[in-house]
Amino acid sequence: MTVEAKKETLGFETEVKHLLHLMIHSLYSNKEIFLRELISNASDAADKLRFEALSNDSLYEGDSELKIRLEYDKDKRTITIIDNGIGMTRAEVQEHIGTIAKSGTKQFFQALTGDQAKDSELIGQFGVGFYSAFIVADKVTLTTRKAGADKSDGVRWESAGEGDYTLESVEKAQRGTEIVLHMKEAESEFLDGYRIRSIVRKFSDHISLPIVMDKEVPPSMAEEGDEEKPAEIVEETVNSASALWTKARQEISDEAYNEFYKHVGHDYQDPLTHVHSKVEGSNEYTLLLYVPSHAPFDMWDRDAKHGVKLYIRKVFITDDAEQLMPRYLRFIRGIIDANSLPLNVSREILQQSKQISTIKSGAVKKVLGMLEDLAKNEPEKYETFWAQFGQVIKEGPIEDHGNKARVAKLLRFASTHADTDKQDVSLETYVSRMKEGQDKIYYVTADSFSAAKNSPHLEIFRKKGIEVILLSDRIDEWLVSNLDEFDGKHLQSVAKGDLDLGVLDAEEDKAAQEEVNKDFEAVLKQIKDVLADKVSEVRLSHRLTESPACLVADVYGMSLNMERIMKDAGQGLGMGMGRKPIFELNPTHPLVVKMKEEQDDSRFADLTHILFDQAILSEGGQLDDPAAFVHKLNGLLQGLLH
Repeated sequence: MTVEAKKETLGFETEVKHLLHLMIHSLYSNKEIFLRELISNASDAADKLRFEALSNDSLYEGDSELKIRLEYDKDKRTITIIDNGIGMTRAEVQEHIGTIAKSGTKQFFQALTGDQAKDSELIGQFGVGFYSAFIVADKVTLTTRKAGADKSDGVRWESAGEGDYTLESVEKAQRGTEIVLHMKEAESEFLDGYRIRSIVRKFSDHISLPIVMDKEVPPSMAEEGDEEKPAEIVEETVNSASALWTKARQEISDEAYNEFYKHVGHDYQDPLTHVHSKVEGSNEYTLLLYVPSHAPFDMWDRDAKHGVKLYIRKVFITDDAEQLMPRYLRFIRGIIDANSLPLNVSREILQQSKQISTIKSGAVKKVLGMLEDLAKNEPEKYETFWAQFGQVIKEGPIEDHGNKARVAKLLRFASTHADTDKQDVSLETYVSRMKEGQDKIYYVTADSFSAAKNSPHLEIFRKKGIEVILLSDRIDEWLVSNLDEFDGKHLQSVAKGDLDLGVLDAEEDKAAQEEVNKDFEAVLKQIKDVLADKVSEVRLSHRLTESPACLVADVYGMSLNMERIMKDAGQGLGMGMGRKPIFELNPTHPLVVKMKEEQDDSRFADLTHILFDQAILSEGGQLDDPAAFVHKLNGLLQGLLH
C-alpha cells in the first residue's frame, strides 16, 4: 500500500469541537500559554523515552541527547516545536489528539455557564494541552514517529481546528514529534525570537531538558585588509535546564514554584500551597508536592492516575505510582526523586519495595503537616481546600489507620451550632464546646443537609442546647463506622440505640419517663401487633419533643441512611441489614395521646400506619405503598370534618 493511500480525513468528536471553540474564544487574553503547554508535552515525551530506554537502549537510535528545539519563520509565519522524545504511532495520534480521552468530560461540559470569564477558569481546570495551539494558529501540522519504529512509520496529522483533521503515513528520519503552528494574521507578536525566549523563561525555565533555539552571533572584527567574516548561527539553550527540585528552597521564587506546578500538574491556575523537602540518610529522596487550588475533574474516577511522578536521580520512572500516595490524597500533584533505588526498577518491583513504602510514609507525613500548617496559619486557604477536597480527605480514617488521629483533626463538619451548611467545625472545636458532663460526640447522618438539620432525632438535643454534628456527604456513613472516637470521646449517632444522655438528664425527667412508660404499656403492645414484622420494638421516645414518632436503628445495626445508600448501589439489604428498626413514639404529642384513647381498632391501625410512614418520610425514606398512606391519611382528615 502506498503512503498516500493511507491518508484519511476524520471528524473530531463533538466534545473536541466544543472545547476548541470555547478555548479559542475564552483564553484569548492568556494566549501565550500555548507554548508552555506544547513544551510541557514535549518534556513528558522525553521523560517517557528515557524510562523505556532503561530496558531497551536501542530506542535512542544512536541519539541519547534529549532536547526540545524551537524555530520560527517570519516569512512563512510558522513556529515549530521539535522534540526527540518517545513519539507516537498512528493509533496513538488518533487516540490522544482526535478525542478527549479524559474522565470527567461530561461533568466539564455540564459545568460550563456561558460566562466567558468563568468558562475560561473551567477550561484551565480541565487542562488545555495540545489544543492550546489553536489559540494562536489557524492550522497545525504534527509529524511524529515512535522511537524504535521504521522510518516509514511516520504519521502526519493536520487540522485547521474546525470540524475535521487529516491523518497520513509519511517517512520521518528522526524519532519524536514536530509541531508546526501556522500563525494567525493577528498573532505576529509571537514570530519574534525575543518574545519566544521571554515566554520560555517565564513558563518553562524549570524544564530539566534543554530548550534550544538558533542564535545569530555577530561576526568578529576583521583585521585590516581581511574580508568581514559572516555571522555565525549557534544553538543556544534558552532555559536553565536543571531540575527545579534539586535547587535549594531559598533559590526558588514563588513564581518558579507555581510555574513548575502548572507543568507537572498540567494545570492552568496557581496551586494553593506546596511542600519542598529533602530527606537524608540511608534512604535519600527529595519531594516537591502541591495542593491544587481546585479539584481535578477526574477526582472521583478510581482508574485515574495519581498525580505524583516518581524520578530516580532525576530520571523519570512513572506517573502511575499508586504506592507513592494513598487514595485519599490522590489530588496531590508533584514529584518524588529517590536516590537509592536502582534505575532499572520495574513497576512490579516498586509495588513490593520496602524503600518505596518508607518514602510513601514520609511523603504522607509531609503532606499532612502541610495541611495542618494551612489549617492553623491560613484558615481562609484551608476553607478553600476543604470546599474542594473535604470529601476525599474523609476517606483518610477509613484507609490510613496509622494516621487516623492526624487526619481526624483535619476534618470539618456542619453542626447545629450554625444555621448554614458550611463545613467549618473541627472535632477539636466541637470538644471544646461540649457541655459540662458530656462524654460523647453526637452526630446525625442523612442524605441532605436539610434532612440532617431537620431530623426529629435532634429535638431533645436542641432543647438541652447540645451541639450535634450534621453529616450529609455519602462518604460520612463509612467515615463514622471507621472513626469511633476522638480525643477519648466516643462518636455516637443520635439515631441509634437507646438514647442515654447520662448526667445531662435531670433525675426528675428520668423518674417521670418511667411513670409514663407504665401508662403506655398496653398501647405500645397494640401498636407492635399492628406493625407486626415491620419493626423489632415499639417504645416511648426520650429524644422527641415535637414530632409524634421516629425510627431508630439498633445500636449495632446499619443506619437507615446507610441502607438507602446500599440499596441505591444495588445492594439488596433489608432494614437494619437484617435488623428491623425500632419505632419510638412521643407520649406528649396529641396524636399519640389520641391513640391511647382510641377505641376503634380500624382507626387505631390506620393512625399507627400513618405515624410509621411519616417517620419513614422524615428520615428521607420512600414508602412501599404511597397510595395506601394517602388513602389512610385522607380517611382520618375526613373524620375531622364530621
